[in-house]
Amino acid sequence: MTARNVAALASRASARRSEEVQRARRSRGGLWRSLASLALLGLTAGCTSFYEVPIETPIQAKLDVGAFRRVLVAGFISGGTEDVDANMETVRLLRSQLRTKTNLRVIEAEVLPLVQLAGKQGQSASTPADAIPSVGDLGATTASPSGQAPAIPPARAATVEEKAKADAIRTRKDLERYERIFADAAFWKKLGEEYESPLIITGTIMFTPQQTSRYETENRETYDQLGRRVVVPIRTFRERKGFVLEPKFVFIDGRTGATLYSETQRREVLYPLSQNTPALASYFELMDQLIPDFLGALSTQKIRGSRILLR
Repeated sequence: MTARNVAALASRASARRSEEVQRARRSRGGLWRSLASLALLGLTAGCTSFYEVPIETPIQAKLDVGAFRRVLVAGFISGGTEDVDANMETVRLLRSQLRTKTNLRVIEAEVLPLVQLAGKQGQSASTPADAIPSVGDLGATTASPSGQAPAIPPARAATVEEKAKADAIRTRKDLERYERIFADAAFWKKLGEEYESPLIITGTIMFTPQQTSRYETENRETYDQLGRRVVVPIRTFRERKGFVLEPKFVFIDGRTGATLYSETQRREVLYPLSQNTPALASYFELMDQLIPDFLGALSTQKIRGSRILLR
């Protein structure tokens, strides 16, 4: 081997050792950087904590009741199922809520039979004054040639069952013929004068049963042949029963008899056919959902929640 070949081999060996040294340095540098990153991450995680902060969001009242010191829940025109006296139950519940959740003084008075009062107004309104003949005209038209009044068979009086069936409110359409009483400002003004001109709360309550049957889609978890969890949508035909609550709250100024504000709401609840839930329990379940909206019309309400912050 010549001197030239020996020098070439030595040069290649030296270059190879230099490359190995550089790779080792790069490897150690990457390792140190990884260890430093992990240490920094651990330090950050150790110093970081989460904490929950309660918050309250105010919602302004829909109605300014600053001019009133007293409130009268007069009564409601109710319809639907006969299993619940929606008029009496609604009056009791609203008075209790107003007594504890507002600054208004609740007037304890008898609940008005608004169905009967509105029915009498409807009868008087449907019979115009000029359609009723005078006493003289009545005698002239009914007198017989012989001077004796003809015998008129007496009309059969309606039984209690027939009258109750005729006055029953089953649907929203049945309810419409009674709602004109809320526009009778003279009636409400006179009522307000009896109780020192309070804020008057009245309206209508429809509490009706319902039954539905439809296809519903639900997600079910299953496992495939490899043991993996799979979510599969499945359509199922279901029959349910429940109730629908449709209240209309009317707020009336007892000083003038004018309507200040009104709102209509709707809530429903459905149960499996095998579940037997009393109508009264369903009524209170639905009213619990409505009470916050009802109170929101009279006073500023606060929605409570929380936020998660990083410290």
